[in-house]
Amino acid sequence: MDVIIIGGGIGGLTTALSLHAAGIRATVLERTREIRPLGVGINVQPHAVRELTELGLGDELAALGVPTADMVWVDGSGEAQHREDRGLARGYRWPQYSIHRGELQLMLLDAVRARLGADAVRTGTTFEAVEQTPDGVRVRVTDRTTGEPGLLAADLLVGADGLHSAVRARLHPGEGPLHWSGVMMWRGVTPTEPFLTGRTMIHADAGRGARLIAYPIGPAAAEQGRSLTNWVCMVSMAEPQPLGGDARWNRAGELEDFLPHFADWDLGWLDVPALLSGSTGILEYPMVDRDPLDRWGEGRVTLLGDAAHPMYPVGANGASQAIVDARVLAYRLATTEDPVAALRGYEDERREATTAVVLANRRMDRSKPGNPGDAAGGAPAKGVYTTIAKTYGRATGDDAAELNTRASLNPPVRASAGGARTEGREEATT
Repeated sequence: MDVIIIGGGIGGLTTALSLHAAGIRATVLERTREIRPLGVGINVQPHAVRELTELGLGDELAALGVPTADMVWVDGSGEAQHREDRGLARGYRWPQYSIHRGELQLMLLDAVRARLGADAVRTGTTFEAVEQTPDGVRVRVTDRTTGEPGLLAADLLVGADGLHSAVRARLHPGEGPLHWSGVMMWRGVTPTEPFLTGRTMIHADAGRGARLIAYPIGPAAAEQGRSLTNWVCMVSMAEPQPLGGDARWNRAGELEDFLPHFADWDLGWLDVPALLSGSTGILEYPMVDRDPLDRWGEGRVTLLGDAAHPMYPVGANGASQAIVDARVLAYRLATTEDPVAALRGYEDERREATTAVVLANRRMDRSKPGNPGDAAGGAPAKGVYTTIAKTYGRATGDDAAELNTRASLNPPVRASAGGARTEGREEATT
């Protein structure tokens, strides 16, 4: 079986590794000419850490990530409103890691090239269209360097090409603009002194529609008694509505656009204005998602990760859901004789789970105090974040015992060989 994967992000690369582990041939097509370590911090939840560990990447993850110990919600003075353990401390057999997104992506890229071959990831290749045949797919692509068209043949196509998925647009034309929560986010990374346990993720809320999330992501800094602190500022600016502009996650932001909302914050153990001012780079991004689909794919084509279920990042769950998608997809393909039936089984299983997360993220964001329309507009009342956290955990299946005892998604291994077949002109790999 040959599978073409559109998109060389975390979801697409994990899919390639998962298929290869199941003895299924995979080729990744990535439109950028060079995959670079872009972005800032993300979190990899225990259910995703388990999957990467079972792919043989546990040591690499441990070297790059900080094992998150706890999550603390605080008010504008730094007083704790709610605290909960995370990862191993919560009873999971696998940690939660706070990690630089770009470093995780490069780790996966290195693993794909080492296991599948140097030509398994074809960069500078743009997906144009897909045509299904009774026994496969033909994928039209363009070489971004030369402008030359190409045609690739495979048994299946997986669209893992992110928020602005071209594969999704082909499958579901006319969806319209992204849904904007009304919240604008600014992200950065700043060297600081360690705070609280040194492995704490904080969610600070002083009311007035401004919130801050911060956590350490650099193990090397921790070994030197410092913290490489990833931060996200969220400012409520409007009611939820269709997004009228761009949503590029790597768009440069300006400090003066959000610092006034946090200029008088004093948590006592973390200098918030200094944290925000000390970042060497700032990224600006609207908090967006899409309504869940009643189906992802069609026939021999499916979606995965943000292409299938874009979600608000408030639950620190997006990358983790993409990783689990990849593993379930590979398992279904390895254990189901009919590949089309395997894709339907994958979608049926993952659509229900990811829809719950998408909707839970929306509810969690809108239930927080200080959003537009919140009459109080001040600091959160005692107990509000305890309620939010417990409600979110129930909705998203935060259950250590269930994960710890669930059967492995390592499937039986099929015989494996090279990558995608090529019809017509061979595509460039640079």
